[in-house]
Amino acid sequence: MNPASLILLAFAMSTDAFAASIGRGAELSKVRFISALRIGIVFGVVEAIMPLAGWALGHVAMQFVSGIDHWIAFAMLALLGGHMIRAGLKKDDTRSPADTDAQPGDKSIWLIAFTALATSIDAMAVGITLALTDINIIVASLAIGLATTLMVTFGTLLGRAIGTIVGKWAEVLGGLILIAIGVAVLYEHLVGVVSA
Repeated sequence: MNPASLILLAFAMSTDAFAASIGRGAELSKVRFISALRIGIVFGVVEAIMPLAGWALGHVAMQFVSGIDHWIAFAMLALLGGHMIRAGLKKDDTRSPADTDAQPGDKSIWLIAFTALATSIDAMAVGITLALTDINIIVASLAIGLATTLMVTFGTLLGRAIGTIVGKWAEVLGGLILIAIGVAVLYEHLVGVVSA
């Protein structure tokens, strides 16, 4: 996976958390930077851990699927992307379970972490897919965590001005990016087979 694909993947993985943070920010009359950053860090840490867990699972399974790994990576990314697009298109409320307090920093860290976990399940599935590709999982996980921290902090801060509509389309864009990465993985393998 080239650096451009890695950056796209990192930001695609952060779009569902970004959508939730926009919904959160849209409900607040005033958002403090430190509170938004705290939520961003929690989401970023959880989002960075999940691909590592998925990668470990995928690495164990790789010995059984090495001949068709590129097809599995393509199918999983396409399914995840399609799911994100569908969820984004039918979503009319981007509220998360932590969306009931007046300020983002007022909620317990555990409830925020639970919300982060709920929005990062797809990152675990992507981690399984990454075990089937030639990528440094530490770099990928750090990139995903950093992108999520930035996107959630930014989304929380700008949610009031942007509104909930953008959150829906961010998830659709993330889904399209995942599908494009899946196509790129399949293309790179098939071109490599043809030229070999």
